[in-house]
Amino acid sequence: MSAPTKVLRAKAGTTEAAWVRYTLIGVALAFVLLFLVLPLAAVFTEALRKGLGAYLEGLREPDAWSAIRLTLIAAAIAVPLNLVFGVAAAWCIAKYEFKGKAFLTTLIDLPFSISPVVAGLMYVLVFGAQGWLGPWLQANDIKVIFAVPGIVLATVFVTFPFIARELIPLMQAQGNDEEQAAIVLGATGWQTFWHVTLPNIKWGLLYGVILCNARAMGEFGAVSVVSGHIRGQTNTLPLHVEILYNEYQSVAAFAAASLLALLALVTLVIKSVAEWRNEQALKAAAELPPERPVSSEMTLQPASGKR
Repeated sequence: MSAPTKVLRAKAGTTEAAWVRYTLIGVALAFVLLFLVLPLAAVFTEALRKGLGAYLEGLREPDAWSAIRLTLIAAAIAVPLNLVFGVAAAWCIAKYEFKGKAFLTTLIDLPFSISPVVAGLMYVLVFGAQGWLGPWLQANDIKVIFAVPGIVLATVFVTFPFIARELIPLMQAQGNDEEQAAIVLGATGWQTFWHVTLPNIKWGLLYGVILCNARAMGEFGAVSVVSGHIRGQTNTLPLHVEILYNEYQSVAAFAAASLLALLALVTLVIKSVAEWRNEQALKAAAELPPERPVSSEMTLQPASGKR
């Protein structure tokens, strides 16, 4: 059997019929429109149902501004902390071998497997009035639960795997060759990280920060448990949306929800740009011509060319 015949038979055996492809594409598009695009459009439609004035009025409320401010504060604290932890954990796991490495990796994945509500209850058990540290905190007039510190702690817990989980496989795939070469050439540890490691992981790091920030601003379960739902004080934007909706203030609720939707769309755009830039960088690196090794004859040849 000739080679072209084998290729044709292989294609015929692995390529679906046209109606199968179109059916799968149609089902996928219908799913996206029904479960993603339509609900997102409904949020903005309901928010603007009574006009732009009512929409802006719902966002100008003091409670809404307090919720927005607290959401931004929690994200502004949680994301940098997770950035430092994620880079350190990824560096440790990807670059070194030590006892307990698998256990550390499991701990990093712990928030993925625990319900956010359970995470909030854990903090209540530790820092609540009847918790392990509750009497000491009360004696020193330190508020954690039903206050901003508890919200920040809950946000940090549910978001800290994102950056580490983006960087660990990336660093493992890159290996240690470049770092070891830099150290051999006399670079310090900080110089090696700043000039070698960080440029290689910058797009993965940015992608992890984007996901971490999106989860921090949209977290509901753990924050709901530790916040106490104090209006104007401990309500984040998702909690504010829930309260308004339960009070049948639909326009104000959907106006606040539209802010979260806009943040999600901005996050998606930034993530897409980061992925595109990463692909362009990888493609440019792949198109570079290989370095020509210096031959031994050229090495032994004197600079003047005379013997």
